[in-house]
Amino acid sequence: MTQNVLAAITFDLKFSNVLAGSKGSAHDSRILNDALSRPRGLRILECKYYLADAGYGIRNGYITPYHGVRYHLKEFSAQGPENAKELFNLRHSSLRITIERVFGILKKRFHVLDAKPFWNFQTQVDIVLACCIIHNHIMGVDPSDLLNQDYTRSLSLI
Repeated sequence: MTQNVLAAITFDLKFSNVLAGSKGSAHDSRILNDALSRPRGLRILECKYYLADAGYGIRNGYITPYHGVRYHLKEFSAQGPENAKELFNLRHSSLRITIERVFGILKKRFHVLDAKPFWNFQTQVDIVLACCIIHNHIMGVDPSDLLNQDYTRSLSLI
């Protein structure tokens, strides 16, 4: 069984909130509702916003891209944005690269996350959470870790 992981990530490449354990088939909005309804769950600070993908829908405190408008960075490589909505989506996508980068570093650092799971589901959830905690610790001790630099370099080649 696969699982979805909802994560809030800071621009210094750390996890600030992680909700692991939702079934892989669960829709993003259902996972977000679960995270918001928990007693110590995800909270949006006043005057702050989360950058979110289109699956979360329009909500207070979440900035999602425009639907039906070019979004991915590769789509803009031949021709830049032609209007305000495309420019917004380009900038949104550029910022969301941070999220992809953190998950890339996490999977490269902890190969167990990419392996076919053979533990029971609760153990899989615990492993994801433990990997996120250890990742945050490493980023706090050595944010210029060679793995972070290697992954950043590989992203710039794309």
